[in-house]
Amino acid sequence: MADEDRKPVNPEWERQLIEGLAFAALREQKRTRIWGIFFKFITFIYLFLLLFAATDWFGDSAVRISDKHTAVVDLDGMIMPDGVSNADNINASLRSAFKDDGTQGVILRINSPGGSPVQAGYINDEIRRLRAEYPDIPLYAVIGDICASGGYYVAAAADKIFVDKASLVGSIGVLMEGFGFVDTLDKLGIERRLLTAGEHKGFLDPFTPVDPEQRDHAAGLLSEIHEQFIQVVQQGRGDRLRDTPEIFSGVIWTGQKSIELGLADALGSAEYVAREVIEAEDMVNFSMRENLIDRFAKRFGEVSLGILKNISWGYR
Repeated sequence: MADEDRKPVNPEWERQLIEGLAFAALREQKRTRIWGIFFKFITFIYLFLLLFAATDWFGDSAVRISDKHTAVVDLDGMIMPDGVSNADNINASLRSAFKDDGTQGVILRINSPGGSPVQAGYINDEIRRLRAEYPDIPLYAVIGDICASGGYYVAAAADKIFVDKASLVGSIGVLMEGFGFVDTLDKLGIERRLLTAGEHKGFLDPFTPVDPEQRDHAAGLLSEIHEQFIQVVQQGRGDRLRDTPEIFSGVIWTGQKSIELGLADALGSAEYVAREVIEAEDMVNFSMRENLIDRFAKRFGEVSLGILKNISWGYR
């Protein structure tokens, strides 16, 4: 065929073909990306549901069984109104444990350095009430690493207290702590301006020198609360306590020594008490669990509170 008989090639054809292939590839990548996001989202939801289950998003997760069992309630950490181990949570857990038809005995498993005397008092009162309401169900305190001050205030209400030989037990005392910044302000050239209505409204203000009258009043408060603590321990332990003033001096003892002093009754873990003392080896935990939202709120609150708070007092 002669050259003059050939049709000219459209230069746009190749460009349109390339553009079509490119757009097709982009559309395919977009579909792949959308499906990838979808499957990732499904996986995220699945993992999130597992996280809810693991962190007890839905609240109290105690598993109930119909057979006879030992009920366990955990008291961990500081006993404070805004903590997990506050009176509302512990008392609600104890009530659930006692009310359960299969409960043969209750173990209050304590690992606490103390905390609020008021919260500890609420728990102590509720334990006494429940023991009177359910006289056939014993309650035993089992101490972990530490049961000091407010923690022991709670334990004193139990029928018996079991410890490990290396547990730390006692610290039956009260404290009020703070700081003094008087010299610091003078060195920095800062003037403290405190206006009050009431002679002692600025009670133990950390930026002014200690007022002897206020100090004596604070000592009286501590002494009164300490005496309340002593009476609770004596009521709970009775004749088991050794007659020695050291017990109420605020000193902390090992588990082995606490047995000798009558602050505890015997060595034993929660498993031992359930198996050998209550004779119901299966243990069911009735503790109220902190959910994920509460944990986040608590952490955020602790940061905010820590900025403002410089004085704390109570059993610790």
